[in-house]
Amino acid sequence: MYKSKKPYLYGTGRRKSSVARVHLFPNGTGAITINGRDIDDYFGLETLKLIVRQPLVATNTIGKVDIETTVTGGGVTGQAGAIRHGISRALLEVNPEFRATLKAAGFLTRDPRMKERKKYGLKAARRAPQFSKR
Repeated sequence: MYKSKKPYLYGTGRRKSSVARVHLFPNGTGAITINGRDIDDYFGLETLKLIVRQPLVATNTIGKVDIETTVTGGGVTGQAGAIRHGISRALLEVNPEFRATLKAAGFLTRDPRMKERKKYGLKAARRAPQFSKR
């Protein structure tokens, strides 16, 4: 099994169909790496970068920890939400006193909303085929 040279804290984050595995390295410089790429290269929109950094800003740990993330599935917004959830969980391992702050901001709650499944006889979950008048 793979062993990291530096000790890290781990958190799993999920949103919609995205799953993020977050490795948080304490006493870092503030670097955030997603799938081997820098956060600025991975996310084009500034709002997505802001979503990822929200738990760090709330706990005043921005620039104090390094984060390496592997994220799969879903779209970019779902992935950003999953990373935020994973960072929040990893920060709890750093300091359990962060729980009140993160919980009040809603970063520890797993967003339960999922895509509704397709039903038989329909084109999608609710979209029915159109019938022409005769």
